[in-house]
Amino acid sequence: MWIERSMFVPCGVVRRGVEISECNRYEPHTDIPSDIETEQDRVFFIKAIAQFMATKAHIKLNTKKLYQADGYAVKELLKITSVLYNAMKTKRMEGPEIEEEDTSKFKFDLGSKIADLKAARHLASEITSKGASLYDLLGKEVELRELRMEAIARPLEINEAEKVMKIAVKDILAQIQRTKDLLNNVASDEANLETKIEKRKSELERNQKRLQTLQSVRPAFMDEYEKIEEELQKQYDTYLEKFRNLAYLEQQLEDHHRMEQERFEEAENTLRLMQSKLKEEEKRLLKNGSNDDSDLEIQEDDESDSEIEDRRLSKPRTALEALMEGRPRKRVVGTMQGGDTDDDQGSEESEIDMDDDEDDDEDVEDESVALSPTKASQRARKPEPLEESDNDF
Repeated sequence: MWIERSMFVPCGVVRRGVEISECNRYEPHTDIPSDIETEQDRVFFIKAIAQFMATKAHIKLNTKKLYQADGYAVKELLKITSVLYNAMKTKRMEGPEIEEEDTSKFKFDLGSKIADLKAARHLASEITSKGASLYDLLGKEVELRELRMEAIARPLEINEAEKVMKIAVKDILAQIQRTKDLLNNVASDEANLETKIEKRKSELERNQKRLQTLQSVRPAFMDEYEKIEEELQKQYDTYLEKFRNLAYLEQQLEDHHRMEQERFEEAENTLRLMQSKLKEEEKRLLKNGSNDDSDLEIQEDDESDSEIEDRRLSKPRTALEALMEGRPRKRVVGTMQGGDTDDDQGSEESEIDMDDDEDDDEDVEDESVALSPTKASQRARKPEPLEESDNDF
């Protein structure tokens, strides 16, 4: 006992001061016994300290290690002192720095925890709704309490309870049987599926082997097929080329027909203009010739009329020739009218007609040139008046 007292009394005194000071920091009004004279008092003291720290600070202490008062006891004491030291350390920090850190943390957390804010709002709404429903249920508690007490006070009939229990047991047994049947069916279905899977795998392997054999073997008609395919490609290329040429030639033919039609219409318009001019000139000449009264003048007028007719016939032809001079000479085969012609005589007759037309055009040009000076002299010569025209009567 003396050895125990000599070992534990100094440590117990120190431990008592530390523990009491620490406990007073957590709870100043705590009543912890300070007697450690006897072994029972020391045990009670350590248990009280451990219980207090477990309830107030949520720190679990090992009483056996504390009672030994060695290095392990120091580790247990560090659990308490570290908490107190951190609290004192944070308290010594400056106020403005703490405020700045708090504001910065608040700004940082405000943007990163919007989801938490929404969840808090949702929970607040749920709390209000649950509180309202709880308030309503508590208002009905008086009636429900009476009904509950009546149900509890009512004596149960053993026969009815037994019947209900038997029915419940039967239902449970039926459910168990159904689940067993399902399990058995699952097992049988699993076996069937496994057999089907095996069959499918074997079929797949056979088909893969067959595919490999077919891919390795070259068909006998493959060379001929490739040759025919190349020929078909060549024929298709020639077809495309001929089709494009045909389309181009058809377009050129349409353009040529259109140009010929435009030239023909232009020639017809010029002929109409020339005819109208000739008619006007003829009318003017007829008016001038009607003023002469002598027979000689009448005879001259007849001659002039014949000359005018010749000139009228020659002028359209010369105008047509002048119009045709600007165009290149082409060999025309056939006629403008759509009549039926023989194949044997068509080309020869068309050439003969073209030669005759050219000869006629040259004759008309010569006649027009020969008649032009006589017409000019007749226009320049004025009709002479007849003397003694009254004596003829």
